[in-house]
Amino acid sequence: MTPHTCWGLITPGTNAAGLEVNGDDRREVARLRRDEPWFAAASAAFDAIDAGEAAADDWATIAPFLYGRWDETAQAHRAAEETQWNAAAAEVLGSEGAFEPGATRVALAALDTPVLVLAGEFDLASPPHVTARFAALFPRAEFVVQPGAGHDPWLDDADSFVSTTVRFLN
Repeated sequence: MTPHTCWGLITPGTNAAGLEVNGDDRREVARLRRDEPWFAAASAAFDAIDAGEAAADDWATIAPFLYGRWDETAQAHRAAEETQWNAAAAEVLGSEGAFEPGATRVALAALDTPVLVLAGEFDLASPPHVTARFAALFPRAEFVVQPGAGHDPWLDDADSFVSTTVRFLN
């Protein structure tokens, strides 16, 4: 029996391939949430961050934008994430010269294996329209947007996430 090789990229970052996510990309996704009770405060905090004028609590205020639902599960996940974040590592990972987009694109184009690239409809960190351009760099990618999901789609709808993943793997 030959092993089945495939890759799954869930709400991936795209900077390594030279696909930067800018404020307008994020704003396009944020507007989908305009009917949420937290939208006005989160949107104002987002604008401050985007303008380079963030207050200390603005990052916490925009947290609902990363989840499909801002419920107790999402809030607990966010609280736990705060204790697990390695700021020094993140700074190095995103530093000048950390990526070689040309080399990354060549490597992705040569990857002859199925790749699932899954985006969350409401993901401000990895907006679906940018993630779709990333998926297009793979010759055998399947691009899926999980409706109602944010950056952690298994939290927002575990059944949909598992169903999509299992279908792809089979």
